[in-house]
Amino acid sequence: MPQTDIGALGSAAAYAEGFLLEDPILRAARSRAEEVGIVPVSPGAGAVLRFLAAAAGARAVVEIGTGTGVSGTWLLRGMRPDGTLTTIDVEAEHLRLARRTYADAGMAPGRSRLITGRALDVLPRLTDGAYDLVFCDADRREGSEYLTQALRLLRPGGIVVFAGVLADGQAADPAVRTVDAIAVRELATAVRDDIRLTQMMLTTGGGLLIAVVAKSSPLS
Repeated sequence: MPQTDIGALGSAAAYAEGFLLEDPILRAARSRAEEVGIVPVSPGAGAVLRFLAAAAGARAVVEIGTGTGVSGTWLLRGMRPDGTLTTIDVEAEHLRLARRTYADAGMAPGRSRLITGRALDVLPRLTDGAYDLVFCDADRREGSEYLTQALRLLRPGGIVVFAGVLADGQAADPAVRTVDAIAVRELATAVRDDIRLTQMMLTTGGGLLIAVVAKSSPLS
């Protein structure tokens, strides 16, 4: 079989990331993110989110970490036309900017529910088993707790996605013992070892950890 040219992977990854170009609305939201010191999901990661939302026929999605609405817009574009995105951020200013992005993208106000607060305070108030997809792009140190909440919130067959799981390259090096690196390794292990989940990890956008909840739990 042909072997992969390791030296070509960098250019190939860049090509894949740029496969789908962002429109002016997303580029403007990305620019606003830079102005307020946020790093939004990459275009490649956004495309994955849209694909997953579309594949799941998602009507109800939870997003942890709103930013300026880049990832939320990708999600909304993949969701059903009657779907609602519930998005949580600790910064009210981020939510204001995200609301502007959704409006610029032509999303009706009723398609998004923006909640200001710490995710681990808000998530317990959401309904069990009522969501099709949960996307986590917030404090890496809280990833395992987000997973616990996501598994409660998701319906059978629902999808959980974690962003930034390569921790800027630190996660792959066991010698790196930073708080973030340890946290994402623990999260990855928890997802990998959970028999209720079908899992995968992508290098796209700094690392996406994706899992689908079994339609009938082997633990039930």
